[in-house]
Amino acid sequence: MRNSTILILKGLIAVLLAMLVACQIFIVPLVAAQSAWRFHEIAYLQVPGVVIGILFLACVQIVLVCVWRLLSLVRADAIFTERAFPEVDVSLGAVVFATLLVAVALVTLTASGVMNGSITLLCVLGIVVGAGLSLLIIVMRGLLRRATQLEHDLSEVV
Repeated sequence: MRNSTILILKGLIAVLLAMLVACQIFIVPLVAAQSAWRFHEIAYLQVPGVVIGILFLACVQIVLVCVWRLLSLVRADAIFTERAFPEVDVSLGAVVFATLLVAVALVTLTASGVMNGSITLLCVLGIVVGAGLSLLIIVMRGLLRRATQLEHDLSEVV
């Protein structure tokens, strides 16, 4: 992969991280406060909603940081080493945790009796996407393991 591509990707990741921090600080609390004000029957969910929203975005940030670090390994031509696996494992953990957060939100909103079809569909979609991403990361981790082993075997031959 070209260095310019890696630098552009890292620049985009930096912008995304800044935007996510802004969302965590400003947007999530604002939306929760407005929802609590407009819908008094769910005002008690304001704080849990903020916590789940901030934690969900933190999971996205963790995955982005892991991708940043994996890009650094690619740039250093060290992606097929054991140093890549902790980044993949942390990414997998963050995706699984984010999926669990969506499931908790679905259960909480359903139990409160304020669910509508759109929110239910969005939550179910989030759970399906999270499960799919988790499985994809597991498969990619296996491929990385195999490529790392092949790289190691090839270096012993040469």
